[in-house]
Amino acid sequence: MSKKRLKRRKFKENLFNKRRLIILNEDTFEETFSLKLTLMNVFVVATLGAIIIIFITTFIIAFTPLREFIPGYSSSKLKNEAMELALKSDSLSRALKKNEAYIRSIQKVLTGELEYAKFNKDSILTVVDEVSSQAYLSASKKELELREQVTKEENPHPNPPQKEGSRNSKK
Repeated sequence: MSKKRLKRRKFKENLFNKRRLIILNEDTFEETFSLKLTLMNVFVVATLGAIIIIFITTFIIAFTPLREFIPGYSSSKLKNEAMELALKSDSLSRALKKNEAYIRSIQKVLTGELEYAKFNKDSILTVVDEVSSQAYLSASKKELELREQVTKEENPHPNPPQKEGSRNSKK
């Protein structure tokens, strides 16, 4: 036989050869524990033990608050606080814009660019929050003409409306 075959055969024999693990009391040399093992049994038990430890560790991390210590995971409490802070900062920025507009208008009154009689706090604040007015939303004459032209181009031969009595029914 070749050397490789002999080595494989010896390795297989070593895997399945029975060995005895004995634990002795050192003072009395009394056998306290004895166990018959093979290298294959030790390998299988060690592999299963490692798999079980990995499974338990993954379970503990995935379903307990320990996952918050892993980078990339965040708690729901932290997400809620971030959302509240975003809303507060948004409202504060709106209030800041209103205050800046108010201060600018007061500066205009103090410098004489605007008469006091025309100065009204409510009108200043509405200017800041004002959405586009109806004047900007209504269509001009040119826009209406363009719309009519486009509808004519899309429907060059519109079907004339039919009268109720002129329908032909085939039965």
